[in-house]
Amino acid sequence: MRRDNHYLGGIGGGKGAMVNSSPAVAAHAEGEEIEVLESTNVLPVAPEDQWKSLFDKYDQENSGCISTERFRDLLAAHGSELDPHKLEVLLALADINADGKICYQDFVNLVRNKRSNSFRRAILQGSRQLRNSALREEVGLGLSRRLVRHVAYETLPREVDRKWYFDSYNYCPPPWLMLAITIAEVIVFMYYGLQLNRWVLQVSSPYFLKGPLPYHPQLRAQAWRYLSYIFMHAGIEHLGLNMAMQLLVGVPLEMVHGALRIGLVYVCGVLAGSLAVSVADMTAPVVGSSGGVYALVSAHLANVVMNWSGMKCQFKLFRMAMALVCMSVEFGRAVWLRFYPPAFPPCPNPSFVAHLGGVAVGLTLGIVEQSLFWIFFSVYTLFILCGIFWNIFAYSLLDVKLPPPP
Repeated sequence: MRRDNHYLGGIGGGKGAMVNSSPAVAAHAEGEEIEVLESTNVLPVAPEDQWKSLFDKYDQENSGCISTERFRDLLAAHGSELDPHKLEVLLALADINADGKICYQDFVNLVRNKRSNSFRRAILQGSRQLRNSALREEVGLGLSRRLVRHVAYETLPREVDRKWYFDSYNYCPPPWLMLAITIAEVIVFMYYGLQLNRWVLQVSSPYFLKGPLPYHPQLRAQAWRYLSYIFMHAGIEHLGLNMAMQLLVGVPLEMVHGALRIGLVYVCGVLAGSLAVSVADMTAPVVGSSGGVYALVSAHLANVVMNWSGMKCQFKLFRMAMALVCMSVEFGRAVWLRFYPPAFPPCPNPSFVAHLGGVAVGLTLGIVEQSLFWIFFSVYTLFILCGIFWNIFAYSLLDVKLPPPP
């Protein structure tokens, strides 16, 4: 049996996996986990008794199931109310159903726009190919719909999922989270650029670390600094690379998986980055959004590798190589800056360890299937608790000599 891996739970495996993102609803129908795929293009909302009445018209034996032939008749009568891609998938299910029957619960799930694991596997393993042309071959699309199609091919490894996403996404809500964070970072950078009269290597200014945002080991009791440091950057070269990766990768992922899921991975990467610095590089400050950015990019690249044959984005090998080059350049810049003689000793330059914390989060919380997600999330929570206790007790127990406060 083929088993696909999914980034962030994917369209077929995790929470918040679709547009209008809400946490996936865990239910059970005939022993299968069910997930909700939100869409405004479904059959008219009706009470349960109306659905049952509609089903009973085709279940003349009152067996609770109808044959696939009658199910196709039902689709022929009501399929005009469905999007063409959704009707295409439902017809494929009717054709390849192993037992030749559709049960009432399956019918309700389909009408409510839900899919079970068995439904997904039936489509993937069926000998019959979907009848219509691939989504990429559709013509006459407007700019906004072409963007949605592009995002679908950038992030999703299966044509069925790409079509469901293409039909369901309506830009409501828009990908506001990554855009809002990026705009805030630019505003803060512009403010400090004007205040310090410095745009490159702002970290070399004596006033750079005096603000309320950057993490500093002497000020680690101010808990907000473990997150707020993302709005400060060492210079325009630092901001530019982070902003490019954040927008090029983060916005498409938010369009597919929603702000809640992407925000969770991003914030977990940010927090893991600052705590990793406080454990592994105890005397160094931290600035920049690299922890969150590297969490998203690492998860996305791992998803591309694990689903290489299914990913149909153009020039994927070249683009993956370019992404790795950008990450390596940014990480190399951070390592060079950390060990470059500081402008105002004994305070060292900002640490690079936050990048590694973000990568660790991306490769665990970002790419695992739902069955393993909570295991890794529990490990992450344990790491956070250990990091908190480390910051409370370790500095005094180890008699760490910290630089003076800014």
